Amino acid sequence: MWSWPRTGAELAEVQGALAAQAPAPWIPPHRETVVGGCFVCFPRGHTGPGGVGDPAWAAAVLMRGKRPVGHHVTADAAGAPYEQGLLALRMGAVLDRVVRGLPARPDVLLVDATGRDHPRRAGLALHLGAVLDLPTVGVTHRPLVALGEMPAVHTGATSPLMIDGEVVGFWLRTRAGVRPLAVHAAWRVDAVTAVDVVRLCSFGRRTPAPLREARRVARTARDGRSGRTSALDRAHGEAGDEPAEEESEDQCDGDRDDHVRGLEGLPEEHVAADELGRHARAHDLLGRR
Repeated sequence: MWSWPRTGAELAEVQGALAAQAPAPWIPPHRETVVGGCFVCFPRGHTGPGGVGDPAWAAAVLMRGKRPVGHHVTADAAGAPYEQGLLALRMGAVLDRVVRGLPARPDVLLVDATGRDHPRRAGLALHLGAVLDLPTVGVTHRPLVALGEMPAVHTGATSPLMIDGEVVGFWLRTRAGVRPLAVHAAWRVDAVTAVDVVRLCSFGRRTPAPLREARRVARTARDGRSGRTSALDRAHGEAGDEPAEEESEDQCDGDRDDHVRGLEGLPEEHVAADELGRHARAHDLLGRR
């Protein structure tokens, strides 16, 4: 039913329709959850918003706990330049193709993009889930539109991210003393459940394991490596999950040109998340358990 529009006007219309949907909420299985992750990277060193046909390397992975159990990787091309609120034009079809190549379907998919935190309440993580008919969770460095105070400093601390009184996600500090992640409600997954999923697969690292592994596989394909992690990736990628400075992961391998408002960095026009913190009351999910 859902697809990938080719123009900004068409995408905005689809996003409005997606935001109005009320699909049945996802209920996690009573067995070990198979969590997927997907990620796109672009050539190093490019600047500006990019353009149609930019080379793109995408990876999707499946994980049971800490163990990867399947992956798929593609060399593809961007569908459009980056434009705020229209990331699906650039990367939606690329992620769609790579996830469909997985050897099995995950129970839930982590996406390096926002969900309900979007001007039209339907970011790429939500849109991708609708197209694939998969429950999805968005995970990014910062919110796109939502506002919320920074959480407490301990591992597992949360605070709500809100738009017009609606909780669309949470800040989640996956590791004490490290910058929190923005975790987003997306397709069939509410904000509270989204936090539970990310907690389930973070294992003491900043970035949840499925996204970390998908990022590694995509960059390996881009750099023509055979799975060996370079010193640069150790400094800015994998080691970025345990940074000496909170912002180190935002400078991943110089990939700010990736234009994913998430784990690959942000366009400069985005306001730093710690400047958004005055606009909503803190709320810790741990206290509700």
